[in-house]
Amino acid sequence: MNTTEKHHFQAEIQQLLDIVIHSLYTDKEIFVRELISNAADACEKLRFTQAAGTAIHQPDAAVSIALTTDDKAGTITFTDTGMGMTHAELVDNLGTIAHSGTKAFLKQLAEDKRPDARLIGQFGVGFYSAFMVAKRVTVLSRSASPDESGWQWTSEGTGGYEITPAADLPRGTKITLELKDDAKDFAHGHAIERIIKRYSSFVPFPIELNGTRLNTVQAIWARSKNEIKDEEYNEFYQFVGHDHEAPLLRLHFTADAPLAIQALLFVPGRNFEGAGMGRIDSEVNLYCRKVLIQAKAKGLFPDWLRFLKGVVDSEDLPLNISRETMQDTALLQKLNKVLTSRFLKFLDETAEKDAAAYEKFYGEYAKFLKEGVATDFTHKEALGKLLRFESSSLEAGKLTSLAEYVKRMGADQQEIYCLLAPSRAAAESSPYFEVFRERKYEVLFLYDPWDEFVMDHLREFDGKSLRHAEKAELNLEDTAKKEGALSDDAAKTLTDWLKESLTDKVGEVRVSKRLASSPAVVVDSDKHMTAGMRRMMKALSKDQDALPTARHDFEINPAHPIMVRLDKMRLKDSALAAQVAEQILDNARVAAGVLEDPRTMLKRLDGLLEKVLGE
Repeated sequence: MNTTEKHHFQAEIQQLLDIVIHSLYTDKEIFVRELISNAADACEKLRFTQAAGTAIHQPDAAVSIALTTDDKAGTITFTDTGMGMTHAELVDNLGTIAHSGTKAFLKQLAEDKRPDARLIGQFGVGFYSAFMVAKRVTVLSRSASPDESGWQWTSEGTGGYEITPAADLPRGTKITLELKDDAKDFAHGHAIERIIKRYSSFVPFPIELNGTRLNTVQAIWARSKNEIKDEEYNEFYQFVGHDHEAPLLRLHFTADAPLAIQALLFVPGRNFEGAGMGRIDSEVNLYCRKVLIQAKAKGLFPDWLRFLKGVVDSEDLPLNISRETMQDTALLQKLNKVLTSRFLKFLDETAEKDAAAYEKFYGEYAKFLKEGVATDFTHKEALGKLLRFESSSLEAGKLTSLAEYVKRMGADQQEIYCLLAPSRAAAESSPYFEVFRERKYEVLFLYDPWDEFVMDHLREFDGKSLRHAEKAELNLEDTAKKEGALSDDAAKTLTDWLKESLTDKVGEVRVSKRLASSPAVVVDSDKHMTAGMRRMMKALSKDQDALPTARHDFEINPAHPIMVRLDKMRLKDSALAAQVAEQILDNARVAAGVLEDPRTMLKRLDGLLEKVLGE
């Protein structure tokens, strides 16, 4: 007696099969991930059923997942010892979509709108990915219910399927794929091993391929961090980070609101981008219930955190129907914000609890934090707290935060001052530093050419404006006038003469209120521009002719002996005085780092030396 039942696919299922086979997945290898995920779901369901005290068939059989390949027969088989399916479940799960909203869902797909991506979990759509590579699929399944029997489900994916009784089956499901000619490569074990290790390494049940256990590394991000040893963390980092060295820092956290997140993030021991390896890409992988959704997930963190490695797992992700990409951009942005804020909080806590560890991190990754200040408005304030600089009030080599600077500010100081210089010695000898030294105001020393741009983007901290030393509106008028200095009238006459003598080489010429020991200084006439910014613009510009012409004001110190003697010289030998004036101007340009071509200056200096030595 023929007991074979012939069924036609529900119309929606046939439509869905066409979509899956022809357009849903961009990479055929995804079928391995989908079938393993379904097997893991079946194992998980069995575990909960058994834990609830419900009687099951073969209670002593361990839950597991096994794959076997046969390159001669051109097949691959997936076996699990999970819940299995009854006759009715085979019909409902593999032949119909017996749930509400299906037609609307398919209509959305047909109209190329954004579907309700959660349907993949509700309807087991992933099973049909098998037909991308298989010309025939056979399912043998035996329900875990003790009073049920086994069944065989067979289909070629075109129109319908057959169901026949199958005696003496073990608990669980066995799916055999007879591969199409263009998919026979999947019948080789090495091809399947690569796919399993990529997508399913952390499935919480043993996965064997041709008798060999593959997933030996646990998804430790799902465990309590109190029960995980440092050695386990380091082993996991080496697995996901492809780095033989121990990580510098790690953050393991779980959050329930506003999103359910489990994350384990690592900071490598060294900055690979700074080691000359070129621009790096983020190596944080996105998982959903321990199944890889996106390797090196884009958009999970801002670009300036691209040095991070690790995993993020969230059950709240509405994935598109193929699980291959995130479907809800707004939710991804929320995930980005939550993860970034949490990592910044972690860095702030590290800086407070373990200053040495944070300084080591800052030494490697300061560049990325500064990039964040300049590019990420949302987290700019939090990033500002993490910046560190040398200070005129501290010994060389010691770094300070902006918060510590503010605590040391006197009651009469209203701004945070900073000075760009190539070294501490250059900063302390800079004419721009003199007014701060005299007035005992602290100045942050910036050694990185990008730091000025970073400070400009930060703009303020704790209600205090950040001010470049060159642009600070401070003066020394309250100090006693030095003996031998030019009178106010003489100084005014000298500045007028300098303006006339130097003509278009300078903007304004005026008496400086900031100089104590230098004869003169140049100040950019653009109140928003500094010498460092000019240099950076020049270095970055491909079209040097398109750059705005730098125009500097010239400030003199009427108490400096050079300026006093220059005033006398201009009355005796105006030609020689004019040459000296130009030399003083170029000296000031050198101090500011804005002298572009020193050849003219050197030739003039040689002439002046010749005259001095000739006397």
